[in-house]
Parts: sequence; C-alpha cells; structure tokens
Amino acid sequence: MIYIHIPFCKQKCSYCNFHFSTSLNFKDEMLRAMKAEIQLRKDELHNKTLKSLYFGGGTPSILSVDEISALVDEVLRYFSFEKDIEITLEANPDDLDKHFLKQLAATPVNRLSIGTQSFFEADLKLMNRAHNASEAESSIKRAQDSGFENLSIDLIYGSPTSNLEIWKENLRKTIDLEVPHISSYALTVEPKTALENWISKGKVMSPKEEEQNREFYYLSDFLKEHGFEHYEVSNFAKPGFYSKHNSAYWKYQEYLGIGPSAHSYNGFDVRSWNVANNQQYIKKLSDKILAKEEEFLSQEDQFNEMIMIGLRTMWGVDLSHVKNKFSDALQEHFQKEIKAKIEEGILVIENDHLKIPEEHWFMADGIASDLFVV
Repeated sequence: MIYIHIPFCKQKCSYCNFHFSTSLNFKDEMLRAMKAEIQLRKDELHNKTLKSLYFGGGTPSILSVDEISALVDEVLRYFSFEKDIEITLEANPDDLDKHFLKQLAATPVNRLSIGTQSFFEADLKLMNRAHNASEAESSIKRAQDSGFENLSIDLIYGSPTSNLEIWKENLRKTIDLEVPHISSYALTVEPKTALENWISKGKVMSPKEEEQNREFYYLSDFLKEHGFEHYEVSNFAKPGFYSKHNSAYWKYQEYLGIGPSAHSYNGFDVRSWNVANNQQYIKKLSDKILAKEEEFLSQEDQFNEMIMIGLRTMWGVDLSHVKNKFSDALQEHFQKEIKAKIEEGILVIENDHLKIPEEHWFMADGIASDLFVV
C-alpha cells in the first residue's frame, strides 16, 4: 500500500503539530518532487499490486482534482490496483463543493475521510477549523449525493467547549447522516501548538481526562448499539467498511510513504521517514536524491511496536507470532509482564491472542507501555 502526504493546509488548527505549510507557493514543485520519489522508490514494495492508496496530510483536498488524478496516474505507471482497491482522500468540509465532488467522482478515488471534528460552532472555533457547523453537515450530504458511499469522518471529544450532552448530539447527528466509518480522538494538548499556548495563559481550560474517559465509553457503547464495530481504540465501522489502509498498518504490513515527513516500513525490520521540510524535500528530489533517513529495528523495537499496535485493536497480539518471532529472553520477559495483568483482568487471552478488554481501552497505550522492553 502507498501513503501520499500532501503538506499543505489553508490554516493551522489550534491543536495540530503535523508537518504542513499554509503557503502554496511551491505546490507545483512539490508535486513534481512527489512524482520523482514514486519513480525512485518503486522497487521498495515487494507487492506491486496495491490494495490501498491513501492521500493524507495536511489537506489533500486543497489540490485540484486534476492534480490528484495526476498523482494516481503516476502511481499506476509502476503499480497495478486490486479490483477492489480502496483509494482514500482526506478532505476538509469547506473544500467539498458540488463541482469538486462531481469531478472527484469521475476519478478512481472511492473513499473520503472528512475532517468534520464537530457539528458545533464553539468547538470548531476553538480548533480554528476552516469550516463552520453548517458546512460540517452539508459536506457529508453533498459527498453522498455525489456517489461516495464509503465515507469516514473524524470527530474530536473532550474539548473544553463541549460536554457530554453536546457530545451525544454530535453522535446522534452522525448516525442520522448514515456515515459508515468514524475515527474519534480525545482532544490532546500537543507541544508548541496554539492550544498549548492558550491553556498556559489561562485563556482556555485544559481538557479533563475524566470527562474524556466518560465520553469515550459513551461513544463506544452508543456506536455499538447502532451497528458499528469497535475495531481499534479510535476507529469504528459498520460491517464491510473497515479502513483497509489503517488495518494494514495495525497488522504490520509493508507500506511506502511519499512526501515530506511520510514514513515507510518494509514489513519486517526497517523503518524510514522523509525529511519534514518542504524546501529540503523538493531540492533533494529535484536532484534525484531521496530525502529520507532510515533505522534498523532491533528485536526489542519490533516487540514494542507489535505490543503497542496490537493491543489497540480488537484482534490483539497473536501469541503464536510472539513465539515464532522473538528470542527466548523476550518471550520470558513477555510472560512475566503479562501474568499480573491477566490476574487483574486488564489483559485476557482469547483464541491464542492477547487482548485488552474493551472496558480498559481508554488506557490502552499505558497498558501496552508497561509491557515494553526498555
């Protein structure tokens, strides 16, 4: 599978620390550099038939449909697509007008991931989103009217501008709109963001973990009551609408990341990442030089990643995989660390897979980190 990072946004969200630029001055040079990177790295993926192509960002919908199509065509120069390939475009609601959607529907893009975040104006203003509450709802309806059935939306809970009743209304509106996939995250205060600055100056209250905990479990219970499957801590889907792309990440499959700051993984022991600087990326690729660094993952690194990723999913960690892949010393550490947590009920073993019971999923990252080899 291939991930293409589009490092442009109209404006900076208050909570975001991803790599992007609000200047489009070098957009054409960036797109040429991405095409050059695809050509230079075409042999890194063993499987030349893709089941997933994902445009993330940043804001991929800031591109024109012709620019998106040109990147799809470039991928097709070196790879083929499975018959039921999932091609996802992350999009902001304010970009999804009828003209854009009509053009996009004529391309191979068949899934939209819409950055809704909330249907309430106060939340959107705090987050400094480019869209308003009306666009949050209307963009979904326009996408559906344009033929996009495979939709995902992002929702953020635990904002200081929200409460449980507002969160319930966000979820009711999502159900009414018949969206089949939801990715939902607690509002987090990342370093060097506007949100962190506002909180430090007392302009905004800090998110409260106990409220986020309550809203997370309401989210899970409510969506399951409405036919969703909670298949990863932050992801919910109707049957048949799991994200193929993200599921492949969580099952440790190989992927190629194109664009500044994009990461790649060979499915085994090498991870690489591109420079998080647009000008450096463009300069290197214009000289046909890859703008990436890489690291070899030790057995300990691979073990820690498997634990962190696996315990966030409903599939859990395959114990036969642990037995076949890792040294006796790592297995001994693993068995020792999980024993007490199994006795506490924080971990369970089902069908030879280690899992966190769903009532403890809000603390999944902390539970997993306790098992790490350090």
